[in-house]
Amino acid sequence: MIHLYTNEKKLIQNAAKGDRKSQKHLFDKHAPKMLSVCRQYISPVEIAEEIMLNGFFKIFTKLDRFSYQGSFEGWVRRIMTRECIDHLRKKDVFKFKDEIDEEKIGCDEDVQEDEADLPLHLIQECIDNLPNGYKSVFVMLTIDGMKHREIARFLNISENTSKTQYRKARLMLQEQVQQIRKQHYEA
Repeated sequence: MIHLYTNEKKLIQNAAKGDRKSQKHLFDKHAPKMLSVCRQYISPVEIAEEIMLNGFFKIFTKLDRFSYQGSFEGWVRRIMTRECIDHLRKKDVFKFKDEIDEEKIGCDEDVQEDEADLPLHLIQECIDNLPNGYKSVFVMLTIDGMKHREIARFLNISENTSKTQYRKARLMLQEQVQQIRKQHYEA
């Protein structure tokens, strides 16, 4: 089989002109990763798929705005993240609780990183159980690699609220992991 589109820049340019084969190639290449991005924010997977498809529609209608400054995948990922957050906003699920004193909640170093020995599906289940505000900040920071300043701008909250939501998410995840371990060892 001859690969007609090996140059991603040319592929993007053709897709921006409406070439369906180029669009399909871009979709096939990036859809699995982008579904994973959407799934981090949204459950069940059927809703995450719908949001991903909406994201790709937006990508293909705005391809001419891609400036080739940075990676195409990063640009696509940013659009998918925005689509997920917009979906959550429409459902009015962002209820950020007041900031609390850091001494009451502890520092990041106080939370142990022992989730690694749990199966991935259980870790995802724990993340899915977080309130949407906690979950969004947690995913943006730990998975998407955003800084608290970026998250604050993205969600229209203060940087301290972002930090607080992250700490609360970590503590809630730690509690869930401890419960899972307790159930596992009692069984």
